[in-house]
Amino acid sequence: MEEIKRNLRKERIGVVTSNKMDKSIVVAEVKKIKHPMYGKYVTKTKKYVAHDETNNCNEGDTVKIMETRPLSKTKCWRLVEIIERAK
Repeated sequence: MEEIKRNLRKERIGVVTSNKMDKSIVVAEVKKIKHPMYGKYVTKTKKYVAHDETNNCNEGDTVKIMETRPLSKTKCWRLVEIIERAK
């Protein structure tokens, strides 16, 4: 039988906005998109609740998260790595 390839999982890079929960963080991904008619750049923010097993992250850290199976009602992302610590 041929091997079944695993689907590529989505990855996002964002900034930790909250770490008040146990083993969970809220990550905000900020995008600047150009308005189709007016041409101005608009800031769009999307929040993700991610699983942080070791409670390592602090607010302001830049992190990479990856899609995973649902871990709770709102949590279906997990922390992959901390790219940059908050100053």
